Amino acid sequence: MKIGFYKLDEIDEATKMRLLRRGEADIDATIAQVKPIIENVRQNGDAALFDYAKKFDRADLKSLKVSDAEFEEARRTLDPKVKQAIDHAAGNVRKFHEAQMQRMEKDREWMVEIEEGVFAGEKVSPISSVGLYVPGGKNQYPSAVYMLGIPATLAGVPKIIITTPPRPDGTIGDALLYAAEISGVRDIYKAGGAQAVTAMAYGTQTIPAVHKVLGPGSPYVAAAKQLLSGIINPGMPAGPSDAIILCDESADPHNTILDVLNEAEHGPDSASLLVTHNEALAKHVHTELPNYINALLEPQKGWLTTNMASYSGVMLTNSMEDSIEFCNTYGAEHLLVKTKNSKETAKQIINAGEILMGETTPSSFGNYAIGVNHVLPTGGKAHSYSCTSIWDFLKRTSLANVTEKGFNNLRDTVTTLTDYEEFPAHGNVLRDRNIKS
Repeated sequence: MKIGFYKLDEIDEATKMRLLRRGEADIDATIAQVKPIIENVRQNGDAALFDYAKKFDRADLKSLKVSDAEFEEARRTLDPKVKQAIDHAAGNVRKFHEAQMQRMEKDREWMVEIEEGVFAGEKVSPISSVGLYVPGGKNQYPSAVYMLGIPATLAGVPKIIITTPPRPDGTIGDALLYAAEISGVRDIYKAGGAQAVTAMAYGTQTIPAVHKVLGPGSPYVAAAKQLLSGIINPGMPAGPSDAIILCDESADPHNTILDVLNEAEHGPDSASLLVTHNEALAKHVHTELPNYINALLEPQKGWLTTNMASYSGVMLTNSMEDSIEFCNTYGAEHLLVKTKNSKETAKQIINAGEILMGETTPSSFGNYAIGVNHVLPTGGKAHSYSCTSIWDFLKRTSLANVTEKGFNNLRDTVTTLTDYEEFPAHGNVLRDRNIKS
């Protein structure tokens, strides 16, 4: 089994770029395949969605929308232990995002006097409609539902829909439906992949068009979001998962191997790197990783075998400073800091979707139940995108009010600039304006 082992000061530029791009290259390769899917759904609506459900999900659907009876069946049949776990985890997610809302409410609408008679400010409003894409099909991900649904409902979005791939029998999993219901979302549609994103962008006979689409997905979903960015706000890029485990000699070697595998098991295009300047730790993890991978079942075993040879493995640096610099260049989706003083080290990390600190804060906690959102920027997009929050479901509008005194104070300044930029109508609206005293 090939496990990547890289020395930062020795890798060539092509290898470095492959590691930095990770699975995003797979998204580029799918764009040509996604274009005809988009056009088919745009032209044929529901009929295309039924065809794709049969082709890709092996599901012969009778209806695209989840019925009330299906919600009731989910509540009745879901394993009580799973239900309790969802309640606990989703409760923490709700508390965290409620705290975000409380902070926002202090400044939902504000104005300040810029100069005498000139007032400017902002108001915050919910986006009028959003679509949440939740991966599904063979595996069900209720955590993705409450991570997206809870902040959307807390933000007050009036129209929230979910699309998710159906299982071959045409159903959506009980846990997913239960998570949606406790998150406050009941409009769920059985559609996955690029076709679901297209349906939310253009609308079909059954699925309404929305203004923004959020949620993680396959390279096909990510490619569709890119191609449809002129129609919808595609939200934060959320493609193949990636992670860095930043360690010094204080990190537990056994735990570190487990941490590297945590995010890498998502798929063959996932990426997870141990970054350390401690050679003993680096060599131990590199040597033992195959044993831990071989102990797993398929398909994770196969996925890990693939990504460990391409995007994942061990990065050995010369110093903690070099490790931190690499982390900031990489811009990981998930960054777990395990150093002697993790909190101090974390202060030096600028580019990451999330920063988890300490040996007892593994990624799984952030993925499910700490309260922070697990829908994070991937592929290095943490350089300019933020973690998902209530702000992804809100928008800011500028406010302004100018009194007669303020009008007179600003008129000459603005007309000078409008004349310089050769916008006569802009100047005339000030020079020729009737002002009632």
